[in-house]
Amino acid sequence: MRKVTKTILAAIGIPTVMEAEDGVAGYEMARSKVPDLMIIDWQMPLVDGPQLIRMIRSPQEYLLRDIPVIMLTAHSDTSKVVESARIGANEFIRKPVSIKTLRDRIVSIITDARPMVQIGEYYGPMPRRLAPIDTYASD
Repeated sequence: MRKVTKTILAAIGIPTVMEAEDGVAGYEMARSKVPDLMIIDWQMPLVDGPQLIRMIRSPQEYLLRDIPVIMLTAHSDTSKVVESARIGANEFIRKPVSIKTLRDRIVSIITDARPMVQIGEYYGPMPRRLAPIDTYASD
């Protein structure tokens, strides 16, 4: 999936893509390289996507917590979309990902950037519905 995503990113004009084989490597790479955007798979070895987003959005763990994040997953249930928003992902994409979908999500993050907010324990993009963050229930 990393190879497919990298190919799609090259096709839409993003020449530099860094890859990590697991969540721990992704976290360390983000800390040392400070990417403009992270595309994080839900299922990864060692540290999964939701754990990685929580680490990135945590002020105690990560000082550059405003990096835009797209959650990528093969799971199609609505609870994953809700959980992704609840933990601070900017966007959500179900696999298989298309060039248009990935391009549209990246453009959305750039052109319609939602401000980052702290609401209780939540840190991430302003919720689209402006609903209190505790209404995002996880399954």
